[in-house]
Amino acid sequence: MPVYRTVSRAGAAGLLLAPLLASCSQDKPLPPRAGVVISPAGVAVKPDTPIVVRADEGTLQDVTVRDQKGTAVEGVMADDGSTWTSRFPLVPGSRYRVRAAALGTDGQIQTGGGSFTTTRPKQTVESTVLFPSPREVVGVGMAVKIGFDRAVTNKEGVERALEVRSSKPVEGAWRWFDDQNVIFRPKEYWPAYTRVRVVGHLTGVPLAGKHYGARDVDLEFNVGERIESIGDARKHRVVVKRNGRTVRTMPASMGKGGVRKYTTTNGIHLTMEKEYMTVMTSPGIGPGQPGYYRQNVNWTVRISNSGEYLHSAPWSVGSQGRANVSHGCINLSPANGKWFHNISHRGDPVVITGTDRELEPENGWGYWQLGWKEWLKGSRAQGFTTGPLKDSTATAGTRAPVGSSDVTESRQELRSP
Repeated sequence: MPVYRTVSRAGAAGLLLAPLLASCSQDKPLPPRAGVVISPAGVAVKPDTPIVVRADEGTLQDVTVRDQKGTAVEGVMADDGSTWTSRFPLVPGSRYRVRAAALGTDGQIQTGGGSFTTTRPKQTVESTVLFPSPREVVGVGMAVKIGFDRAVTNKEGVERALEVRSSKPVEGAWRWFDDQNVIFRPKEYWPAYTRVRVVGHLTGVPLAGKHYGARDVDLEFNVGERIESIGDARKHRVVVKRNGRTVRTMPASMGKGGVRKYTTTNGIHLTMEKEYMTVMTSPGIGPGQPGYYRQNVNWTVRISNSGEYLHSAPWSVGSQGRANVSHGCINLSPANGKWFHNISHRGDPVVITGTDRELEPENGWGYWQLGWKEWLKGSRAQGFTTGPLKDSTATAGTRAPVGSSDVTESRQELRSP
């Protein structure tokens, strides 16, 4: 790779005074003077080529790299000041200018500069944050999911390009369940009232062969109060805690069992969406068949992709707290259903116990079904601790609506009360 080397003394006296020159009769050589070596320079390079600035016989004092729009490039300086290396891939089809200064052993400042252009790939990959939504206030169990429009082969490169910053340090990791979606989850639940920003430096990252990332992603969201619910199928109740304190115990009726589809799943769920009304249809049964139904159900909060909701069920109030009679949903009284709907936000944990059907990790947002060691098996970078939140205007303490509509007819497997 071409290397650009420059040693410039112009203007150096304005930074530091040069030492007095010895007489011409002195036999000892002058101390070495620093140079600045910049790579790459003067050529078109791939966007994932790192910029490396090195001090030749000196230490770097300052390095500035900007693209043609004036945007600064992030980099990491070595502890001994010998090198500076760019941190993330560069923008394709952009021109970059490098300026650096090094302090030599002779006490003089030497400056150097260079420029180069990145190539523009013919094939790109689009990325989208699937959840949460921008500025959304979420529950303490919330995960972050980023989807790509084609299969990713450079999974480690993607993970290393993704930053998670938070107002409170959190240990977490990205995980792949398939080749087109990567999911971030903390090791433990998010602390309540945490501000979070996810920055994906995906532009210029080689994602699959000659396919490069088309754009960066930038998401801010807020973790609200800690709302946890524990449903016990044997005791026929749901206990709701807010910030560790029990605020309501609700009589409930869960799946009647007998067949798998009528059994409420056991394990750690997350609330996924809520609606004023959901049109529920019988799972696996069509119109005209025995047992078919199509019903409007109020105050619904979904917790899986297999048709499980906590919802208002006035028709089963007599069984709530006494027996399990539903087709898999968690039946609540109208008053309790409305109350639970109103306090919920996406990502609140709902733990169900007492059944013999285990929730699958990919059934809805069942990510907490995996222990931490198991979660890391799907990660290439093997986890990290979130960095400090900066350049963020996210504000905790305000609640964003959950769900995009008041009335939705779900096309997934839905169950009746």
